[in-house]
Amino acid sequence: MDLPLMKNIRKIAILRANGLGDFIVALPAITAVKAAYPKAELVLLGKPWHADFLRGSRTPVDRVVVVPVCKNIREEPGIWPDADELQQFFAAMREEGFDLAIHFQGRGIASNAFINQLGARITVGHTCPEAAPIDKGIPYYYYQNETLRYLEAVASVGAPPVKLEPEVRLLETDWEEARQVLSSFAVRKPYVVLHSGAQDIRRRWPAEKFTALGDVMARKGYTVLFTGNEEENTAIADILSGMQMRQEAHACTQLSLGGLGAVLAGSVLVISNDTGPLHLARAVGAKTVGLFWAPNLINWGPVMLRNHRPVISWTMECPQCGTVPNSPHPFEPKMPDCDHRFSFINDITVTEVTVRAEELLPPTSTVSSNNHYSSNTTDHASTP
Repeated sequence: MDLPLMKNIRKIAILRANGLGDFIVALPAITAVKAAYPKAELVLLGKPWHADFLRGSRTPVDRVVVVPVCKNIREEPGIWPDADELQQFFAAMREEGFDLAIHFQGRGIASNAFINQLGARITVGHTCPEAAPIDKGIPYYYYQNETLRYLEAVASVGAPPVKLEPEVRLLETDWEEARQVLSSFAVRKPYVVLHSGAQDIRRRWPAEKFTALGDVMARKGYTVLFTGNEEENTAIADILSGMQMRQEAHACTQLSLGGLGAVLAGSVLVISNDTGPLHLARAVGAKTVGLFWAPNLINWGPVMLRNHRPVISWTMECPQCGTVPNSPHPFEPKMPDCDHRFSFINDITVTEVTVRAEELLPPTSTVSSNNHYSSNTTDHASTP
């Protein structure tokens, strides 16, 4: 049952001050809010990277306000919260005159208290018994698809789903950056993107398997691009050095986030660990194969599977301590002498990934010397 719209909503704050994947999975809910309240200004309370990336109408977000470092809201290595800065921030936010404040950040213990200080007429988000009360609280249970979680929250203020897949609009500057990178590699045929990184080792597929997969894709006639950041240069170089088809592969580690999006969008397929670029790939219209540990798939897997395939590791026990760390959420509980810092997707085989990839790749007969990127730019550039 659709709930009624709130009245006199002119300005909306949404708190989502964390990583790339966290933002991407919340986009369908953000889209629903903007569709329900098209005349309201939608302000994202986020991190510096949001302010840089969310420009030029990439998403329904109208404006970004960077949240100061704040315990359990926005944390940065080596930076401690500044009480005066936070006080000034909340004073400025109350001056904004938000009609609606929504948080997409956890079970409410920190975030409910945070949005209550914004001075909004109506507060919305997930909550639990330990959290401060808000106007419209949705009970939080960890194991729920993140996209559906936030759609459920915004439905409580009259914003039904518009779409289930995230969408990011790429800018011409993104396409131009990608064209320059591909030109520097002399890419003249369809390419597959492999993303071997992830912040957490427990979500990383072994490097030697990416090496073998790179050879499989190259033998199928594709150029292979390994994406990552500068910190992953050495790891990617090691993967490339082990490939027998090394001449068909390249490292892409100098891209901006927008440029990365364009490279992903121009590919025939993206194969990645469960990490931010995998979610970005889906949002720019790429086909994807994602490598997931089973408990993580529940929350972070794609909602629709027409263009996406999860490959699932069912390894449950920690290889060191034998604990099954999936309660109350993945990789918990930790043991006194073990925090489970091992890959939990190690048992996924190259063959399993190849089978799923072949379901999404074009027929072998269509792999030609044409530059697939050039043929895709117009389609993806028009993504709303």
